[in-house]
Amino acid sequence: MDSATSDARIPLGASADNGLKIVVVGGFGVGKTTLVRSVSEIRPLNTEETMTKAGEAVDDISEVRGKSATTVAFDFGRITLDARNVLYLFGAPGQERFWFLWDRLFSGTLGAVVLVDTRRIDDSWYAIDRLEHHGTPFIVACNDFGGPAYAPQQIREALDLDPDVPLLDCDARSRASAKQVLITLVEHVKNQHAKNQQTKGRYDGQDPARPQVPAPHQELAL
Repeated sequence: MDSATSDARIPLGASADNGLKIVVVGGFGVGKTTLVRSVSEIRPLNTEETMTKAGEAVDDISEVRGKSATTVAFDFGRITLDARNVLYLFGAPGQERFWFLWDRLFSGTLGAVVLVDTRRIDDSWYAIDRLEHHGTPFIVACNDFGGPAYAPQQIREALDLDPDVPLLDCDARSRASAKQVLITLVEHVKNQHAKNQQTKGRYDGQDPARPQVPAPHQELAL
């Protein structure tokens, strides 16, 4: 398995002039910090604090007994797509008491990854609701915690996902798996942008413009 943490310190290229913001969101303890750590080309900025006995009265830790630290603001990482395009990754806090931060994090976002633990699928509802409210393109990635296997259609029905929303399995600890999640999101955003441009072109009587989103097949520089 690939390393869970990148220790590389790769400077931002002088020609990079297009920053693309992506948010990783989901319930408490679903692996958001781990995903940002595994794929970031720089040492991620984390706002993790040690969990205390007092927090147990506020946060439901029944399914995450081994968790000793939790994000209290956000995680931040970076991925270079090419000489001009850079992805900035923001991992949102998962506890309900920090959900008020999500709307701010969603502002200016290119797209989002909803990370899901299928053992606690109800924890994903609020994230999907807020993203749909903001009109933010998103994909759903089911992090592998070794729980019962569900068919994709079962998960789609449980989350009431639109057929156009990509759904995939992932292992947030794996750099290659996390990278594929981001490629899937960029591809989805590009497709949504093209669809919107086609619709706009039909109404305006104009040829749809080419979307200014990096091609999803471009290799992520890790």
